[in-house]
This record gives sequence, structure tokens and C-alpha cells, in this order.
Amino acid sequence: MIELFREIGITLRRNKLRTFLTGFSIAWGIFMLMILLGAGNGLKNGVISNFKTQSTNKITMQAGSISKPVAGKQMWQFVPFDATDSAMLNSLIEVADIIPEWGTWAKVSFKKRNVEVNFRAVVPQYRDFNYVEMLSGRFINELDMKEKRKVAVIAHKDALVLFDHEDPLGKQIIYNGIAFTVIGTYKARGANWANHLYIPFSTLMAIFNPSGKLSMFTFTVKGLETVEANDVFNKNLRQRMSRKHGFDPEDRHALYIWNTLEQYMQTMQIFNAITIFVWIIGIGTLIAGIVGVGNIMLITVRERTKEFGIQKALGAKPGVILRQIVLEALCITALFGYIGMVAGIGVTELINYVMVKAAMGSDANFQVFANPTVNLGIAVASTVVLIIAGVLAGYFPARKAVKIKPIEALRYE
Repeated sequence: MIELFREIGITLRRNKLRTFLTGFSIAWGIFMLMILLGAGNGLKNGVISNFKTQSTNKITMQAGSISKPVAGKQMWQFVPFDATDSAMLNSLIEVADIIPEWGTWAKVSFKKRNVEVNFRAVVPQYRDFNYVEMLSGRFINELDMKEKRKVAVIAHKDALVLFDHEDPLGKQIIYNGIAFTVIGTYKARGANWANHLYIPFSTLMAIFNPSGKLSMFTFTVKGLETVEANDVFNKNLRQRMSRKHGFDPEDRHALYIWNTLEQYMQTMQIFNAITIFVWIIGIGTLIAGIVGVGNIMLITVRERTKEFGIQKALGAKPGVILRQIVLEALCITALFGYIGMVAGIGVTELINYVMVKAAMGSDANFQVFANPTVNLGIAVASTVVLIIAGVLAGYFPARKAVKIKPIEALRYE
């Protein structure tokens, strides 16, 4: 066996160009497959990571103004919500948890500094719905709600503007002439949450909104597994609200609905299609490598037919010659397949490392590309497939060649 491997080594060194071309076809096919799969995974992981900061089964319903004529209603009349809307939502079997919400743009101040914020009155469950990441202090709790405390949670960036580098906890900010004590700061994530200031919902209702009118509800849904099911639910919700508040169900300005579950499903459909496309291109690249290996091995066997005739004339058995060719093909495909796999995985890991380092020094919260790595099992399986293809590409022409009689092999050109 040692002698056989020594002979294979001599053969490969004697035909350096042929060995390189065969190996390069294999390595390039595996390398490109790893890069393509890594790119597809990077795109998918980047977009999915943006959904991790919010519930994917969340729907936000916001009141608007009438833009289509309706009997008894004035154009651009505001459509306010109230507590009965919460009861109506509870009656829908698809609705799970409901949280009321109220918001407006406002200016808050501390001493001579001020900042414009999105003033939000929320309940404690809001944090779980929207994954508010606290940096210091705490979020609003049930005791704040029960006692209608004048407390506030502000974005870290706003805290820097108002308090410079002082500790904001315990300090009082002024909104509409009323002092609110800062109990926590959070990390802003994206433009939509960059300037939110949170106070207890009960406090707002007691001080600023005694009429009980609301502008927004957020709730989670269950049992909606397809985009079509979400469309039906949205349509049903719009019809119920239009009958209750007297506006045209087709009036998109009277009621705004943001369905994150529908958005998530549509995004997943797009990326499933992208994944299939990447696999088609990757498999095509792999097949091109297999064809290249097959052609080179076929040429190699033909060139060595006379050599096989001499070996048979000297007493070598066909099985020994065949085993030599198969082992030669196995050595080339295994070595260069491994090189291509390691190179491909190495490049994707390097890209991932650079991206992680860049993200550590950035405040960006939205990602398009993240963790462009390839599953090791897929990488190994692809390499094994190419190795098997390379061995078969050497086996079949070699089997045909060793069946030729020695005298005919010696005359073979």
C-alpha cells in the first residue's frame, strides 16, 4: 500500500499542470459554493436580526382622520379610540394580549436645556412587546401604574442632551409645567424609537386625558399562519372599527394598521426564494466543477492507456491498475476539496469577524447583512459529494481502459 501511494505521488508530481487543473476545478467549485451560501445566509440573518427587537406577531392600530365623505361626519374629523375598543378587540379570537398606548411630540426640559421627544404613555407590558433595552434604572412597573406616579424613562441620547454626563436617575424633567422623575434610561434602536419618552399610562389618563380618549392600541395575535390569513384579519378589523366609529372601511387615513406578522411572513417568503436561488446557483457551480474534474480525469486515463498496457504486459492485474487510478482521483479530490472548503469557510468567517468588529463601534441598529457563515455539515457534505464525483469520474474511464488487451493498449494513441 505504501508503494502504491509512493507511485501515485510520483505520477502527480510528473504531471503538475494536470494535477493543478484538476485540483483547481474541485477547490473552486467548493469555494464558490461556500461563498454563495454564506452570502445568502448573511442577507437572511441580517434581516431576521431586525425582527428580534420586536414581536413578530404584533399589530399596532392607530386612530386617524376621516378622508372620505360619510353621512354625519365631517371631513378630516379625528376618529378617537376609547375603552370600548379594547373590549371589542378582546372579543376577537385571534387577539391575545392588548396594551393601550398614547403618544404625541412634545418638548421636555431640565434647567435651561430642552429636547423634543416622542412623549409616550404606556403600560409595563410595552417593554416586552417592543424589547426596550434598559441601560440604567428600570422601566415602568405595576406600582407606578397603580399609584399614578409622575415618573419617566428616557432615551440615553436625550439624557446626554439634558443632563450632560451627570447621572439622570432621580432628576426631574418638566413637561407641560409638570415635573417627572427620571427612573431609567434605555438604548435607542433605530429612528422609530430614537426619541421616545415613556410615562405610566394611568398617569397620563389622570392628568392629561380625563376624557379617556385614546389614539393607539398594540396587541399580539395568534393562529394567523399565512399572509392570506393576516389579510383577512386586517380586513375584518377595519370593517368592525368602521362600523363602530362611522367611517368608510376603505378609508386608509381613518385607521392605520401596522401588522408586523404579515411583514415578517412576506420577508421570510422573499428570503426562502433567495435561498432556493442561491442553492441553484451553488449546485450549478458544483456541477461545473464535477464536469471539469470528469473531463480532466477522462483525458488523464486516455493519456495513460499505453502505460496501463505496459503494466498489464509486465503482469499487473487490472484490479491493481484500477485501484491506483481510483486512489489517485481520491487523493486529488479530497485534498483540493478540503482546501476549497477551508478557504470558503475562512473567507466567510473573516467577513463575519470584520462585520462584528465594525458593529461594535457603531450605533446602527438596522442590519442588512449579518453572520455570513455556512453550516459546517453542509460544507462537509458538499465536499464529500464532489470527492465521490471525482472518484467516479476516474473510475469509469479507468475500468474501460484496463479491459483493453495489452497489445491494443500499446498501440493506443
